[in-house]
Amino acid sequence: MMTPVSYTIIKVVITSVLIVAISELSKRSSMIGAVLASLPLMSVLAMLWLYIDTKDVGKVAALASGIFWLVIPSLVFFISLPLFLKKGIGFYVSMGGSIALTAGCYFVMIAVLARYGIKL
Repeated sequence: MMTPVSYTIIKVVITSVLIVAISELSKRSSMIGAVLASLPLMSVLAMLWLYIDTKDVGKVAALASGIFWLVIPSLVFFISLPLFLKKGIGFYVSMGGSIALTAGCYFVMIAVLARYGIKL
């Protein structure tokens, strides 16, 4: 039987390999990189690991629902980053600004959802 530490290491390695593979493929083709990065691989892996760890479909369903609602504000990142970069703002400032805007949108979305009784 696998130890908890070795299981965690396997999860980290699989997840890391996917991120590095997408990064490397993006160097060759931004379209292929974008297609792979747009797939919900991390979400699917997170749900898979959660189910394997807990066997709790309720937790998996709650995670999937939370991801759905938080995808909407995450789109701000993918809109703002290219806009900042096209305006000539430096990469790190653009990245930081996009992350900050996205974080703000997360807080707004969570507040709006809570107002309508939707708990994440």
